[in-house]
Amino acid sequence: MGGKVSVPMESIWSYAADSGHVEEQDLTGCGVVAGDGTIGHVDRQAEHFGMRHLVVDTGVWVFGRSVLVPVGVVRSIDTETRTVTLACTRAEVKAAPRFRTDSETMDRDYLASVGDYYHRLPPRESPAT
Repeated sequence: MGGKVSVPMESIWSYAADSGHVEEQDLTGCGVVAGDGTIGHVDRQAEHFGMRHLVVDTGVWVFGRSVLVPVGVVRSIDTETRTVTLACTRAEVKAAPRFRTDSETMDRDYLASVGDYYHRLPPRESPAT
């Protein structure tokens, strides 16, 4: 049965236990999809200050810019199709605090603002099992 899924603030920077993530797994190049469509692909993954995140290249979808997504937003990882599914919508990703430069991946205040934004998103219906 499906149910509401919200991400506790303390775990916004950690993969959910049921996401399919394996430590040391390289997600670079994986496609990234939201609940309502494709977002882009994982350009790189990083962790600074214990804040694990993905930098997603959106291609032309968001005017060629990248977005930063905390790994706690990852709903699932399909290693066969190399797809990362997020527990949010395309519009929610687009509305997240703007990612401008690589140095922001090492800016504690910027990362905290991104984590706070995603933490405040409304809970999502989880897929029925």
